[in-house]
Amino acid sequence: MREYDLVIIGGGPAGMAAAVSAKKAGLDDIIIFERDGVLGGILNQCIHNGFGLHTFKEELTGPEYAERYSDMVKELGIAYETGTMVLDVARDKTVTILSSARGVESVGAKAVILAMGCRERPRGALGIPGCRPQGIYTAGTAQRLINIEGVLPGKEVVILGSGDIGLIMARRMTLEGAHVQAVFELMPYSNGLNRNIEQCLNDYGIPLLLSHTIVDIKGRDRLEGVVVAEVDGGKPIPGTEVLYPCDTLLLSCGLIPENELSRSCGVDINPLTNGPLVNDKLETDIEGVFACGNVLHVHDLVDFVSSEASIAGESAADYVMHQGLNVENGESYRFIPKNGVRYTVPNSISPDNIKNDIHLRFRVTGIYKGASIVVKCNDAELLRKKTMVLIPSEMQDVKIRKEILEGIGGDITVEIEEG
Repeated sequence: MREYDLVIIGGGPAGMAAAVSAKKAGLDDIIIFERDGVLGGILNQCIHNGFGLHTFKEELTGPEYAERYSDMVKELGIAYETGTMVLDVARDKTVTILSSARGVESVGAKAVILAMGCRERPRGALGIPGCRPQGIYTAGTAQRLINIEGVLPGKEVVILGSGDIGLIMARRMTLEGAHVQAVFELMPYSNGLNRNIEQCLNDYGIPLLLSHTIVDIKGRDRLEGVVVAEVDGGKPIPGTEVLYPCDTLLLSCGLIPENELSRSCGVDINPLTNGPLVNDKLETDIEGVFACGNVLHVHDLVDFVSSEASIAGESAADYVMHQGLNVENGESYRFIPKNGVRYTVPNSISPDNIKNDIHLRFRVTGIYKGASIVVKCNDAELLRKKTMVLIPSEMQDVKIRKEILEGIGGDITVEIEEG
């Protein structure tokens, strides 16, 4: 059985950034397993720009961003195997893989980083009535068809959901000659970044209709149209139905972290994020198993994925090189989301083992204007940050200084204070 100090599952932006960080931290025996034929993950089909402003201080396309990291992986001599599917991860960190070149084999690891990314929510999870005609795609599938395969899915398009991929595909379909009638969103606010609403919808005159959803799909063999209704409290309002004739429906209704391997390994999953529960080192409840990127929680910027993955890589290297001696000593305290904060990453912290400032990432539950982010421990304020606008679609990132956290003696609450 082959054995490595560190096995990284996933060769997308998270997996590559974690590998680079671990290598720079002094760990040499690293391998990345990637199921696709090349490194880069979903970035290879994201040919639009807007990537890299935080990480590289310049605007890049998705393939350019991926290439920067894949070049680093190659220059540092980090081993990787593409076309390799990971079938299972055992609690003892034995990884079972499948490839056409080697068949099924087991690989041993001293540490494992979970970086499998996420997948789109399909139609079957949405409960939309109607038949199953041709012409219904997730937005990411349509993106791959156009940008990788060179195939235009249809000409008369309706988009359900205002996630970033859906907004970007509204523009992409328009540029390829299709007519996008509208983007419909169930919630009373958009689930995409404001810059994408401006650049992908408003710049092209594509309407965004909030508090609307599809209540019926017309057509048996090929999509003929969709029936859209206004909603109140998430429920369709009778009498507001409108038929939109179309041949293509794109679904942009959320992303789901790919955690089947995490569950089979026995990692504790946070029901709010569908990702693993992790400490400040991004280590799961299984010693030596770490998680980062969209498998941990869905990000809106790939730059945040890379910075988060760098922490996981450094932590894994530290764990291996010190033979697990960086296992938490002393008390461990929880981050508790309250009053408008949906979840936090990390979920816990050990003050006695803090090496760096902590980046606390979270999403809010609604729209807040002129509110403050407040972090407390035993009623003592650790941090207060005034904000202009907080919206659920934008992940928040606040940095808490190491010296502030070293003296805490209890769980930490994170909340939104209005006014």
